[in-house]
Amino acid sequence: MDTNTHTLAVLFAQLGLPNAPQEIEQFLAAQHLPRSVPIAQASFWSASQAAFLREALEQDAEWAESIDVLANLLSH
Repeated sequence: MDTNTHTLAVLFAQLGLPNAPQEIEQFLAAQHLPRSVPIAQASFWSASQAAFLREALEQDAEWAESIDVLANLLSH
């Protein structure tokens, strides 16, 4: 069983992205996701990042909550 806390910083690390608070803020400022576009279909993900996001959401995995938070942050 996975007992890690999946914070936004940990999600960014899992996606292979810089995950310091200021780096996350920069990413969020630079990217935008229209509400009509599922997060895994955003153009700024690599194929492997998109696959991870899609599979985690489809499986309602432990990551799903953090991915939902990220999607909401990208949609504002």
